[in-house]
Amino acid sequence: MAAAKKPLSSAPLRILTAVPICDGHDSAVSTINLELARHGLEVIYLGYHCPVSTIVRAAIQEDVHVVGLSSYNGGHIVFFKEVVDRLRALGAGDIPVFGGGGGTITKADERVMQRQGTDRIFHAGTPLNDIMALIQREYGRVLKPNAKLRGDRALARAITLAEQGSGHRGSRATAKRRGSGFVVGVAGPGGAGKSTLIDELTSRFLRKSPAGRIAILANDPSHPDTGGAILGDRVSMIYAQDDRVFFRSLATRGGLTGISAATPAAIEILKHSGEFDLILVESVGIGQESDPFGLFSKKRRLVDAMLFVLAPHYGGRLQLQKIGLLNGADLVVLNKCDHTMAHTARAEITARLEANGKGQRLFGTVAAKHHDPGVNTLYDALAQLGSLEVSP
Repeated sequence: MAAAKKPLSSAPLRILTAVPICDGHDSAVSTINLELARHGLEVIYLGYHCPVSTIVRAAIQEDVHVVGLSSYNGGHIVFFKEVVDRLRALGAGDIPVFGGGGGTITKADERVMQRQGTDRIFHAGTPLNDIMALIQREYGRVLKPNAKLRGDRALARAITLAEQGSGHRGSRATAKRRGSGFVVGVAGPGGAGKSTLIDELTSRFLRKSPAGRIAILANDPSHPDTGGAILGDRVSMIYAQDDRVFFRSLATRGGLTGISAATPAAIEILKHSGEFDLILVESVGIGQESDPFGLFSKKRRLVDAMLFVLAPHYGGRLQLQKIGLLNGADLVVLNKCDHTMAHTARAEITARLEANGKGQRLFGTVAAKHHDPGVNTLYDALAQLGSLEVSP
């Protein structure tokens, strides 16, 4: 099968894929996800065992063109209807829903589901190329400004328009109030555990700021050949599935800085909304000379503080000297401190920071463990830096 060519459109079709609650079969949807990305689509994957609320919240905040559900364990007639009904109830009935399920969804089921609002079902044996062609043809509409959108949907559309180069405000609904919002950039090499750490910090925020909201902008790389992307940060974040969290996945779309070109506008949109006390911006896994947040730029830096995350297997003292962001990071984290190399890594990183002469502090965390004391200490330092509310 020949590789798909990069699409001509500057705004790829965005699709949310998920597997319903009580269904642990994800091999089929994983195959579909890869094929979608190979054809130039941006895929926000939620994983399996997903409730209706999680799917609908993600569809709205990600401002997707369409939702695709893979169901293999029955219950599809009821579940698909609940997704469609919930989208309509929240003013997002324009987002179509399709699905597939091997032999579990019959032709008779399909007729019932279509009467209830499901757009279409792909049955077992449908060629992948036919599925891809239909999705691109039927769902690849241009998302336009819409002054009727409210809440998270309005914020999401404004970010979409920024991605399309159509201006960063999108609608007057996003600029009613001007807020500050403490903005923290999170960078580090791939595999350091940035997404898991962000999720654990989110859990602390939700607990310690019971009336506040937090926003997360998660950047993932676009494929250089096809322009497609697998935007998978949502699938690894447990605590981010809360109505007080606004989560938006961004593909780099050819940008080589570690963040999407729309990220600065997205930050401004979130700040102007006045809704968020804390805004976390995650870069893609970065190398030795990347500066995604403009720490060393002559222009204004994008964030109020930068958190740099390392794992113990960074390659030794010489490699540490090559990481320029360690010179400008406000907070430095050694994650995965339960690793056997952590003791040596802590000593080497501490020496590197002391050589900077800037009073930088190293935090040790095990973000993969819930309620980790190291993450507690890190969050308290972050909250103090950003003057965030900290309840008992």
